[in-house]
Amino acid sequence: MWRLAASARVILRGGSILHNTVAASTKAPAPLLVQMSLNNVKPLPRCRNFSSQDQDKPANYQCVHVFVSVKPGDEDAFLAASLANACASSLEPGIARFDVIQQEDDPTKFVLVEVYKNGDAPAAHKGTNHYLAWRKAVEHMMAEPRKAIKYKNMFPATVGGWDYGNGISLE
Repeated sequence: MWRLAASARVILRGGSILHNTVAASTKAPAPLLVQMSLNNVKPLPRCRNFSSQDQDKPANYQCVHVFVSVKPGDEDAFLAASLANACASSLEPGIARFDVIQQEDDPTKFVLVEVYKNGDAPAAHKGTNHYLAWRKAVEHMMAEPRKAIKYKNMFPATVGGWDYGNGISLE
């Protein structure tokens, strides 16, 4: 069972903290994602700020759109798990972008937009601990099996076009 602990501002499942949030009005640093059992605290890295050295290099990227339908009532838990996965995924060297979007008129529908820099990056991503933890955490939330469609990047045509830029926070 998922619940939001207002005083700690964390989303809990059983004894584990999945996502620590900080109120936007505070001057606290960006939230630190943690996975914590009763005896173990493991900080996860923050989302990175993207800034490319090769702004004009062609971006022959693979874009994958993963379509997810979650069971009604699991939207917040799915979102928390997916945001933690997206932040950790954004640190992978083979990932140019990792977006989590939710349908406006049906909050049970999500799309994960994964942009990979090379053909080896999707397999590398699927071997990471954060992906495996995400997959296990959300498998029971799926209303139906998720569907992925692969696309070839056409625009932006350069690496710099995918760059978030210096000083841009992803959180």
